[in-house]
Amino acid sequence: MKETQAFIESQGGPEVIDWREVTLGEPGPGQVLLRQTAVGLNYIDIYHRDGTYPIPLPSGLGLESAGEVIAVGEGVTGFQPGDRAATFGPERSAYASARLVSAASLFKLPATIDGETAAAALLKTCTVEMLVERCAKVEAGWPVLVHAAAGGVGLILTQWLKAIGATVIGTVSTDAKAQAARDAGADHVLMYKTDDVAAHVREITDGQGVPATFDGIGMATWEVSLKATARRGLIVSYGNAGGPVTGVNLGVLAQHGSQFVTRPTLFDYYLHPGERAAGAARVFEMIASGAVKITVGQRYGLQDAARAHADLQAGRTTGSSLLIPEHR
Repeated sequence: MKETQAFIESQGGPEVIDWREVTLGEPGPGQVLLRQTAVGLNYIDIYHRDGTYPIPLPSGLGLESAGEVIAVGEGVTGFQPGDRAATFGPERSAYASARLVSAASLFKLPATIDGETAAAALLKTCTVEMLVERCAKVEAGWPVLVHAAAGGVGLILTQWLKAIGATVIGTVSTDAKAQAARDAGADHVLMYKTDDVAAHVREITDGQGVPATFDGIGMATWEVSLKATARRGLIVSYGNAGGPVTGVNLGVLAQHGSQFVTRPTLFDYYLHPGERAAGAARVFEMIASGAVKITVGQRYGLQDAARAHADLQAGRTTGSSLLIPEHR
């Protein structure tokens, strides 16, 4: 079967994304042929495309997708044709109408989760589960700071934190995003480009600062995160939308109160099959219960991926974005 797939020969701007028709054969041992109905757009796709994260070239793009199993290879026991499934990687080739993918990277979707929700949510929501419950181990009653609270991860992070009883202080860049963060449950919303965020956080927390800061922006908010985080607090730096944090002087952590900082990667927390299964089960539970609602703010045609990348980088998106393949 002939299908459309994205690939890049070099790393650079959105214009390096190219397309080709490929002929997919039968799945090999351990593989599944997945006909894709929705593809998730994530900031890590930009890092792979622009060279922030070096990757072997040429390469496919995209980690997250959902669809229907068409065929299974030898040794695959957990899936059969007709099953609905989703993945968040680590294989890079999600920008495609169909693809061969390792069965070990797939999650079978429960009846309560539709394909678009899975493609919009799985990578981001598993990331949130990891950030909150495995990395920062947030407890009920904690005040926490969430940068980019109206972004794809930020909206989910805000809802998850509220569901477990935390008080959320969110930062955003526009009035529309401020409303989106409030709708997601943020208790306090600050404009990170104009407000003195650290001073407001100290005021909200009676001068103490927050025990945990979730920073998906990076260098642009690094100083704010240091100043807003409490003595012996944890800064979870998980993204580079405002540039990567580089040249960190460990003495700075001492100066701000013996702080901790970590730069977690999802796949280090979802390394083993048991960890992956437990995390996905928790995610599906949170979505099915309504504690976390997935917002799809934008839908693009699959081959409009370059425009989608440009919109995401320019901050023109809210919530999650999807690429929708057309099938002949």
